[in-house]
Amino acid sequence: MIGRSGRGGRSSGGGRQRVATPRATLVEVLEHPLLGEVTLAQSPRARRISIRVRATGAVRLSYPYGVSRQRAVAFLEEKCAWIVATRERVAGRRAALPPQLPPAEQKARIEELRRAAKADLPPRIAALSAATGLSYAALTIRASRTRWGSCSGRNRISLSLFLMTLPEHLRDFVILHELCHTVHHNHSPRFHALLDRLTGGREKELNRELRRYAVL
Repeated sequence: MIGRSGRGGRSSGGGRQRVATPRATLVEVLEHPLLGEVTLAQSPRARRISIRVRATGAVRLSYPYGVSRQRAVAFLEEKCAWIVATRERVAGRRAALPPQLPPAEQKARIEELRRAAKADLPPRIAALSAATGLSYAALTIRASRTRWGSCSGRNRISLSLFLMTLPEHLRDFVILHELCHTVHHNHSPRFHALLDRLTGGREKELNRELRRYAVL
């Protein structure tokens, strides 16, 4: 998965509000002196402290119950340099993108990609699953613009239809990444060791190449 990391710093502002969502996730907006607004989310679904930098530059820090807010914010502080660098990299990629299409053309393009994705991705992941012996429960294809793919705790894999804008070998890399999550639901050393083995020792190389692409 792309653009993640995590922990934090202290807010000098007061009047913080915590809102409990139906899933009992506590959400708070932190005013950071360097990063600006950072969304803190304490979630029962989180397995570790993590940070996501969205394409817009928005920052979200998620952390599990059992981890204190102070520790999560300390992690954010440790990752400030990474967040700033990631924002700059994302901004550079977006600046290099062609002008956005008119709404009607954009809709037509997405539908074209959706048809291509439905024809390509199901047999592709089925073949890679058979080749690696890594099984998954279900596949969903979405118009996700924040990540190329994801794998739930129940091994349900979701793939972005924008994978069709990638070269085939990078589509395979993303799919292998998600299939490895059916064994390791984290980004632990064992996860990376498995992915590296399945990619012939090229995980870091392929990950660097993937980062040169942005969802259009």
